[in-house]
Amino acid sequence: MAQASPSLFDAYSHFSAIIRRNIRSAGIHSPHIPARPTSVIPLSVSPVACVGVPNLLEAAKRTVDDYIRSGMVVGLGSGRASRLAIEYLGQRLREGVLKDVVGVPTSNFSSSEATKAGIYLNYYQDSLQIDFAFDDADVIEKGTLTAIIGRRQLEIDESIIEEKSVMKSASKLAFIIAEKQYARGLDGSIPVLVKPGYWMLTAEEIDDLFLGDAEVWRRPTHGKADPLGGDFPMVTKEGHHILDVIFTSPILDLAKVGEYLDQIDGVVDHGVIAGIPCTVIIAAKSGVLTVDNLS
Repeated sequence: MAQASPSLFDAYSHFSAIIRRNIRSAGIHSPHIPARPTSVIPLSVSPVACVGVPNLLEAAKRTVDDYIRSGMVVGLGSGRASRLAIEYLGQRLREGVLKDVVGVPTSNFSSSEATKAGIYLNYYQDSLQIDFAFDDADVIEKGTLTAIIGRRQLEIDESIIEEKSVMKSASKLAFIIAEKQYARGLDGSIPVLVKPGYWMLTAEEIDDLFLGDAEVWRRPTHGKADPLGGDFPMVTKEGHHILDVIFTSPILDLAKVGEYLDQIDGVVDHGVIAGIPCTVIIAAKSGVLTVDNLS
């Protein structure tokens, strides 16, 4: 124990020095670091939360009509598209088209929406068999269907860990997204949950791993974005900090990035969902498109 404090201080000093160099725009990653606070904050809001997404309601309806059957246990995602699907699922239950559907919420948001829609709820546990789940995604990599979730600011009691657990436990999974969220060569942020005690050591290791390709910022609960998380760093319901790993150039292999993050000491989980058979329901201007990797 006597030696732990100096090493933590050394790590803090080293990581702070990196941050100071970034802020002075002599950054090791990008000459545009000073403008980063204004560019980071919008990344916490999923694009699907924007108004006027063509055919989003139709995509939500198709998800319910094509994949949910009476008697199913259904994982209920979080976000605007998921809210529309939850509302429509409640409508189909009231109409008698579907019966005995049990919802498993991924957040207080989806739990509240399901309750308002009249959907009977059960809560996630490891032994629970989920027949189908739907969710929003911030972005999905075209071709692989690897998804990123968790960019938007989390509400109280929301959990990336629980959301991923429900999605990965489902026998079938669908993401409902807008067309602009489906692309190759994704950039932007990947949220990474880290243990709080030595989070700077973890941040430094992530920074070294993606040197020149990404910047590491600790997410605040509110206020101005800051490399250290400002005066109010985000703490999740499980007690973890969130590091936003912000890629400033296209990610060549999103699934591989997730694998690298899994191997870093101090990383608890992250927003990459990869290697899971799934369907993507895309709200496009031309209509609703369906893409899957189930074969």
